[in-house]
Amino acid sequence: MRTERPLKKLSLLALASLLAGCSLAPRYERPPAPIDTIYPSGPAYGDADAAPQAVADIGWRDFLRDPLLQELVALSLANNRDLRKAALNVEMARAQYRIQRADLLPRIGLGADGSAQRLPADLNPSGTAGIRRNFQVAGVVSWELDLWGRIRSLGEQALAAYLALDETRTAGQLSLVAEVANAYLALRADQELLGLTQQTLEAQQRSFALTAQLVEAGSANRIDLRRAEIALRTAQANRALYTRQAARDRNALVLLLGQPLTPELSHQLDRALTLPDDLVPANLPAGLPSDLLMRRPDLRAAEHRLRAANASIGAAQAAFFPTIGLTGVAGTASASLGGLFDAGSGTWSFMPRIGLPIFQGGSLRAQLDVARVRQRAEVASYEKAIQTAFAEVADGLAGKRTLDEQMQAQQLLLDASEKAEELAAQRFAEGLDDNLSLLDAQRTRYGSQQALVLTRLARLGNLIDLYKALGGGWTERTQATSALASAP
Repeated sequence: MRTERPLKKLSLLALASLLAGCSLAPRYERPPAPIDTIYPSGPAYGDADAAPQAVADIGWRDFLRDPLLQELVALSLANNRDLRKAALNVEMARAQYRIQRADLLPRIGLGADGSAQRLPADLNPSGTAGIRRNFQVAGVVSWELDLWGRIRSLGEQALAAYLALDETRTAGQLSLVAEVANAYLALRADQELLGLTQQTLEAQQRSFALTAQLVEAGSANRIDLRRAEIALRTAQANRALYTRQAARDRNALVLLLGQPLTPELSHQLDRALTLPDDLVPANLPAGLPSDLLMRRPDLRAAEHRLRAANASIGAAQAAFFPTIGLTGVAGTASASLGGLFDAGSGTWSFMPRIGLPIFQGGSLRAQLDVARVRQRAEVASYEKAIQTAFAEVADGLAGKRTLDEQMQAQQLLLDASEKAEELAAQRFAEGLDDNLSLLDAQRTRYGSQQALVLTRLARLGNLIDLYKALGGGWTERTQATSALASAP
């Protein structure tokens, strides 16, 4: 009999440990991606580029070739308030996970208390009035046996929520890099447009003055003067427009940076009067759509949220089963403070507790239904996130080739407009045409210049957005191919 009791105790402990590892959460399986296995093809896309390295592993310093832009991006990553708030949310979620994980372990505490109570004679067993004193020092151990995996499921839910926020912070960094780059390009484009408008305004002022002289000399009529004035006022309005837009671009850039511009940075931006066409690489291999699941932090965040919803089902199902708690108290007690640690003053108690839900008014069933519906909603959100990512990459690939062709066509259009203006000016000087043809040629050339700048801006912005859509921007320097598995 003496040998059987230890064996029974060990068997009970082994059974408790086995049950503690159980979980009622459904087995997680990644939903199939509701997208095609390859990106679209056709006249808008062209031939696929070779992929010597994944775009997501190209560091933003190696992708953005402008030193001034690199400095602006570095400042924004260090000072942007939205990114800082995202990082603080990650720290908060990590602390919440640590709190939830601690529920799996026993809680141990130490306490001391004392009391003194005067009892009248009719209530005192001795028949005389007196004071009853009690002093106690004890350690308390409490532990809830996680037999059905409720606490473990809640811990998995907290862990998945923490990981989702961490991936969301990384996705915020990708977006911030792209936003700063696009804001910088917009500023340079508007400053170039402002310079073109200023040149056009000066030309229109000269044309207006010349037309006014011709009207006074009787070589031109007043309708020619009004046409010249219309062109002049249009250029003045455009100068005000682009001056305002450049100021707003700079304000937007300062907001993204999270700090005021230093005098040196402000001076450098003042000198950035043209839009460079080689600011970013032109060739960005897309790879396969399946790569997005590993490369895009927003998709990884969506999957973590799906895992959290899956774990919440296990916690909701475990709520239907009994909860078992063990509480033990051991210490010393005495009627006098001096005898608290004397021999024979030890005391202990063991209090197991079991609770079984019998009637909850349907709340447990409703909580389980909520958990299951939330899990299905997260599946839909995850699938929508994948479809959105696929569409963003496909749009970027379509724009990469077509915007190159559009920019070339716009450049040829500008060349033709400049030649047409030269011919119109020559014919006007020789008296073969009136100034209407010249003004029309000048207006066409100015419009072609504006369209070319905007097309160049759209091309660079499309490459930056494609870089972000493929998961680029999470690292400062280019990562080696062998480090793909460690990418966040």
